[in-house]
Amino acid sequence: MRLALPLLLLASPVAADIPRPDPVTDADYAPVRIDEAELGRLLFYDPILSGNREVACASCHHPEFGTGDGLSLGLGDGGTGLGPAREMSADNPPEQRIPRNAPALFNLGALEFSHLFHDGRVEVDAGRTGGYRTPMGPEMEAGFASALSAQTMFPVLSADEMAGHYGENDVSRAVRTGIITGPGGAWDILARRVAEVPDYAARFEAVYGLAPDEIRFTHVSDAIAVFMEFEWRSDEAPFDAWLRGEAPLPPQAQAGAALFYGAAGCAACHSGPFLTDHGFHAMGDVQLGPGKAERFETHARDEGRFRVTGDPEDLFAFRTPSLRNVAATAPYGHAGAFRDLAAYLRHHADPVAGLAQYDRAQAVLPPGAFDDWRIMDDPAEVAAIATAVKIAPVDLSDADIAALVAFLDTLSDPVALEGRLGVPETVPSGLPVPMP
Repeated sequence: MRLALPLLLLASPVAADIPRPDPVTDADYAPVRIDEAELGRLLFYDPILSGNREVACASCHHPEFGTGDGLSLGLGDGGTGLGPAREMSADNPPEQRIPRNAPALFNLGALEFSHLFHDGRVEVDAGRTGGYRTPMGPEMEAGFASALSAQTMFPVLSADEMAGHYGENDVSRAVRTGIITGPGGAWDILARRVAEVPDYAARFEAVYGLAPDEIRFTHVSDAIAVFMEFEWRSDEAPFDAWLRGEAPLPPQAQAGAALFYGAAGCAACHSGPFLTDHGFHAMGDVQLGPGKAERFETHARDEGRFRVTGDPEDLFAFRTPSLRNVAATAPYGHAGAFRDLAAYLRHHADPVAGLAQYDRAQAVLPPGAFDDWRIMDDPAEVAAIATAVKIAPVDLSDADIAALVAFLDTLSDPVALEGRLGVPETVPSGLPVPMP
């Protein structure tokens, strides 16, 4: 049922009446070793982990852009520059944009984060070999310290992200022929690269007690995960002070919190101290870019969680993102279709209408010879996305939107946004560190 009155008129301004979640504590996180985090920091910013030694994890997840890349859909291998200024290389242009928006990295080390990627294709599953469900199935490596570490194994295999075009280098050739695990596999090739750098070899021996020939990519991914856990733990925002009862919210943000936890219904999915239920919901997000498909498929559709489970109920459903530091993590949506947070909130309130009224100027796309609008140009495809939406629309006035944005601004944590260890000036490989 649509609400006929602006919700701000219905929301209680009394902070005590707002059902706040429990505050975050140290118990929500695993302990971190600083020497392990420092090793992971160097690996995170080092292009040595990409097939052509040109792309680092930080190329798409940089603190300058809220641990994303500031783009709707990024350019991985074959791109030059950083953030919205990134463009295609004239010598080695990418085959397509990265199919999904680069997600923020805040609090991914918190123990309750058990599903990763927009579709949750890496998830904790005690019944599986190694304890995780991943696209590798039973062939997945074992011995990870966390789900975040298991997730880190996959961007290096993507031709669009880090591996490079088929045939360009030893990693991309291994991926193309399906040799991922074991000696000579893509992960082993990368581990050997790292082990051959004397500084890395010394650090792995100091941190893990490993000789160079004992270093596996699981150790590389463990270190990177620990760095992310430490660097972007986020629990020092004004929102946290409010949860702990240490300080009130500003009046407009307090009104926004009353809406968020009340009549606007945001907290039905964005629940708990990290503002996510870790579930998957079809919210009518705008689809642009190449979609998520196998190389032999010709469509540009992104069916979300359905591609993982095969359950029709999961069509066009995507993982509920945490809203920590959301004001700094634009563009929004699994395809990054919205550069403006207020515009995204309006779309979220009535997704079916939002799909019909979408302003393509909201996208942040560097120039390229890509057909970005195949889905939005096809009424049948748009109708399929709309049909999957199961939520009732909610009327939000401009004042309501402004109040919600004010509340979401209180989720900004200056410590996490700055980062604790920061961007290194150099990395052991001697390759260029991604810098804006």
